[in-house]
Amino acid sequence: MTANYDLVIRGGTIGSATGSFRADLAVKDGKVAALGLGLAPGAREIDATDKLVLPGGIDTHAHVEQVSAGGLLNADTFESAMASAAFGGNTTLISFAAQHRGLDLRKVVDDYAGLARRGALIDYAFHLIVANPDAKTITQDLPALIREGHASIKVFMTYDLIKVDDEPLLDLLLTARQNRALICVHAENHGMISWMGKKLVEKGYVAPKYHAISHPRGSEAEAFNRLITAAELLDQPIMIFHVSTAEGAQVIRDARGRGLKVFAETCPQYLFLTRHDLDKPGLEGAKWMCSPPPREQADQDALWQALALGDIQTVSSDHAPYRFDETGKLSAGPNPNFKQIANGLPGLETRLPLLFDALVSKGRPEFAGRGLEAFVNLTATAPAAIYNLPGKGALLPGYDADIAIWDPRKAVTITDEAMHDRTGFTPFAGRNVTGWPERVLVRGDDVVAESALRARPGSGRWLRREGGPAAAPTGRLTADMDPRLNFGATLLE
Repeated sequence: MTANYDLVIRGGTIGSATGSFRADLAVKDGKVAALGLGLAPGAREIDATDKLVLPGGIDTHAHVEQVSAGGLLNADTFESAMASAAFGGNTTLISFAAQHRGLDLRKVVDDYAGLARRGALIDYAFHLIVANPDAKTITQDLPALIREGHASIKVFMTYDLIKVDDEPLLDLLLTARQNRALICVHAENHGMISWMGKKLVEKGYVAPKYHAISHPRGSEAEAFNRLITAAELLDQPIMIFHVSTAEGAQVIRDARGRGLKVFAETCPQYLFLTRHDLDKPGLEGAKWMCSPPPREQADQDALWQALALGDIQTVSSDHAPYRFDETGKLSAGPNPNFKQIANGLPGLETRLPLLFDALVSKGRPEFAGRGLEAFVNLTATAPAAIYNLPGKGALLPGYDADIAIWDPRKAVTITDEAMHDRTGFTPFAGRNVTGWPERVLVRGDDVVAESALRARPGSGRWLRREGGPAAAPTGRLTADMDPRLNFGATLLE
């Protein structure tokens, strides 16, 4: 019998952000070609009986083959990071081309793209980290790079070596507005964090657990308010990264309630860990150090509620792989204080299983029985929409055949040894989850099958992105910026 399709996945339950249904799925030339029952044969066929056929995960916040502001190279290459991502059910990754002070942004992006082309196993895009907002970066490099398809910019409001102060932040917001890009921000009050860290160390509070209080809760909400006020002045949409507190979520809810285009993400470390996880003997707590730090159970509950309400739209990993040795967490020596320990947790492989277990297997009450739909939306559909990834985030005819086939009944204990990144540990070791991706395909080709990696390095494709609807200004100008109300001054052109 002649095959009508390259691949048919039969007998599974197709999951989407709006519902689920039993159907076969056909693939032709790397695209979803048809959904339905009794489809014509394929050259290859996969039996997905009793399985879930879901869009592959899109992780929009991962640090890969990147040098930190302190000069520390993280543990993963593109190949190892993307292998780990794929084993965790992901098919698209957005990482960071990181400019540091004194570096030329164009060269940074070109060099980073070369690394990705050699090692990528799944599809990918970049955020552009700007830490050197000089005239060339603002007026030449960013407009050109945005036109070429790098439509999101990352800014830090804290950390001595990379922070961007209020005035250059406004320059970047204006450049993003003029060129239709999304600004993504690590927003914490730098002065509060710096002051608190110094006081703790001066008084001898140096163990990793004190990192958890060195970032005061108020530093998040204050910076959110300051950022949102700046973005509102220029009518520029923003994405706030890794929301960790109930107060931060409330600031975002209030801003969105006023009609501002404020998007937000949180991460598994803020949904499943608390600051008490850092309270371990010796330096062991360093494995749980990230910034902002995990908070309290009440914050977890507030973040789940914010996800259910739509105030926070995505959950990313913020994968930042530093080994627990002299190449990573302990690079300052065998007895560092918490200020000398690299911040960051691995999470590419565990993000989706943790969320699946919570939303689908256990059923978080905030989602009122729509856990599977919420899972697909938070991890695939909403990220594709916000970051304007055409053809990604759903299994519809004409979309890329980026597919994760899940065994919803598979029980797994997460262990350090089972991970495929190069960190050597996971902060979620020992946790039991139900539901695991057993096969992952990108554009219809196997990346993971039968517990083995099938893709070759360099097979992942760079995704050119325009800013898209999320990056479009609202058109609602403040009186300060509206020429009809500010004596005719045109400041946004």
